[in-house]
Amino acid sequence: MASFDELARSHTRLEGSALGHLRRLVASWGLLADFCFADLLLYAPVAGGDGAKFVVLGQIRPTTSQTLYREDQLGRVMDEVERPLVARAWRLGQLIDGEINLPARGERARIQCIPVRWKGALLGVLTRESALLVGRRPGELERVYVEVFDRFARMITTGEFPYGAVDTETEEAPRVGDGVALLDAAGRVTYVSPNVVSAFHRLGIHANAVGARLGELGMEDSTVRAAFAMGLPFTEEIEKGSVTALVRAIPLLENGRVDGAVVLLRDVTDLRRRDRELISKDATIREIHHRVKNNLQTISSLLRLQGRRLESPEARVAIEESVRRIRSIALVHELLSKAAGEQIPFNEIVRELGRMVEEGLSSPDRTIRFRVEGDAGELRAEVATPLAVVMTELLQNAVEHGFPHDREWLDGEVVISLHNDGTELVALVADNGAGLPPGFSLERAASLGLTIVRTLVTSELAGTIRLHPGTGPPDHEGTIVELRMPASPLPRIER
Repeated sequence: MASFDELARSHTRLEGSALGHLRRLVASWGLLADFCFADLLLYAPVAGGDGAKFVVLGQIRPTTSQTLYREDQLGRVMDEVERPLVARAWRLGQLIDGEINLPARGERARIQCIPVRWKGALLGVLTRESALLVGRRPGELERVYVEVFDRFARMITTGEFPYGAVDTETEEAPRVGDGVALLDAAGRVTYVSPNVVSAFHRLGIHANAVGARLGELGMEDSTVRAAFAMGLPFTEEIEKGSVTALVRAIPLLENGRVDGAVVLLRDVTDLRRRDRELISKDATIREIHHRVKNNLQTISSLLRLQGRRLESPEARVAIEESVRRIRSIALVHELLSKAAGEQIPFNEIVRELGRMVEEGLSSPDRTIRFRVEGDAGELRAEVATPLAVVMTELLQNAVEHGFPHDREWLDGEVVISLHNDGTELVALVADNGAGLPPGFSLERAASLGLTIVRTLVTSELAGTIRLHPGTGPPDHEGTIVELRMPASPLPRIER
């Protein structure tokens, strides 16, 4: 389905500030649909149609009532035969009320056509479309809400709504269904919905609100004062006792001056309590990762001390390899202790692992450079931890077996290539060293390092591993190790 901008670009001559005004209208009209209990559609004249054809640039359904349209009308082009009242409102530049036939539903519907202006120019027509009310009298709440919508409709015809400044609503912003209070030009309450009365009671306000200012009721009213002073909507979070509420004040304008306001009130006490619980849980998890990292570093230091006391070269090498494996796991926990969630940028780990191997295995006659290409993205700890150990082993093998000590290697390079498409993670470790020995087979390799790699890749990471010769000259043929695995951890099967 085409976007708002794509439809405007392909069907109309709208551009610049005029298009921006309609974009702001579509971004903020959820409030209007809820107040009028009806579908809202935005029609704009099709370029070259002389006002005889209109394209639907926007559509929104109410959350306070049923919709007329099961199918989206967005992008439909209609002529004045299908929407004669829209064409009439466009030509006259006036509010038009009437009825239309809906062939898809086999019934008639009520339609109100509202000319949309901006800086004196007519841009389009906003329609309010709802089912006919037959044999039912609307209640007080419904009558008040529709009156509020009518005031916004007048503001739309004069270009006063949407407001000139960008008005960004968050997902938590209060909606009409949360509760509405209506204020007059003096800031006094003229109407409160039942949900606002309930919210006032939770805030400890039990007095009759009608006729009083919010500040006189003991409620923080800085949001309302700012809306009246600036003529723009303002949202603020207030706390009273153990209750937290979001207050949104929306000014009602008449001939450029504030003539009242709509106040939306939402109790977010439970949301804030859950937020605090999540923050506390997140801090606890980070502290656990920090302590695990410290413990692993302590174990690493103890192993180093033990290694210095050993006389056997083979034992000392084994200790150093174990230290590198532990440090790779500690590195993952260190990054997790600083991260906001359970995902970490794996490229940072790879770079640190390259530096660690380079420091431990390089020598004057064997200088190896490590280079990282591509991006592995952010990985969960369940993938990053075993993969860090695997990468440590592969980098260590690339240096020790790809660049043996029996000759000089002053131009050695190990390239780590990473790619993550969101489904599969591919990691290549390629060196320009001596290459694989004749008859080498990963399945028959008995070294501890490759055994660890093979086990972690196939079991922990549910992936595959392949080793094949590089493409360099005979004495620098090199080796390429290819890892493929799911980018996200697979669910574990309990046995």
